Amino acid sequence: MTDDDRIKLEPSWKQALREEFDKPYMSELREFLRQERAAGKEIYPPGPLIFNAMNSTPLDRVKVVIIGQDPYHGPGQAHGLCFSVQPGVPAPPSLVNIYKELQRDLNIDIAKHGYLQSWAEQGVLLLNTTMTVERGIAASHANRGWQFFTDRIIEVVSEHQDKLVFLLWGAHAQGKQKLIDATKHLVLKSVHPSPLSAYRGFIGCGHFSRTNKFLEQNGQAPIQWALPPL
Repeated sequence: MTDDDRIKLEPSWKQALREEFDKPYMSELREFLRQERAAGKEIYPPGPLIFNAMNSTPLDRVKVVIIGQDPYHGPGQAHGLCFSVQPGVPAPPSLVNIYKELQRDLNIDIAKHGYLQSWAEQGVLLLNTTMTVERGIAASHANRGWQFFTDRIIEVVSEHQDKLVFLLWGAHAQGKQKLIDATKHLVLKSVHPSPLSAYRGFIGCGHFSRTNKFLEQNGQAPIQWALPPL
């Protein structure tokens, strides 16, 4: 992957993250993934979609960052955008709660699907801090090196852009706050939207309206959070 042609990554991100691909942790991560596949393990998301968050949202177009943890581990779910699932897959419980808060906050009808690609294409970086997972085993690739790569992504976004909104839902996402320059960005925090915690502060947080208000105050178009039908 030190060969530029082998990294299928949007050019602005490739340039910004070039040095990361030459670091020892990345070689170890590549070798780990190679061995897992060689052992016959199913890895999600499919290879071409691992960097989908960045390929869908070029660095210069980022307006909002939502930080997730690791990909969904069921067949056909993960496609490289946090909280999102591929067309035809039912929305998982955390995403249903996101929709409930959108409905409460902005009176947006609950979507009939869980495909968040339109958010990504509007400038919402939907970043999982671990970018791969083994089928059926949550967090199976945590602490294998992805955390160094995605920490750098958060730092790059914070350094490169001005007046972004970072949505940090739950303790894991909030642990990344130290990477963000809060003097120039809006950082909004709440509990995670999972069924275990959503009604302890996520429902009622108003993050979506607050995000759009901040963007508009800073001369940016608001995010159209209502998802188009598939």
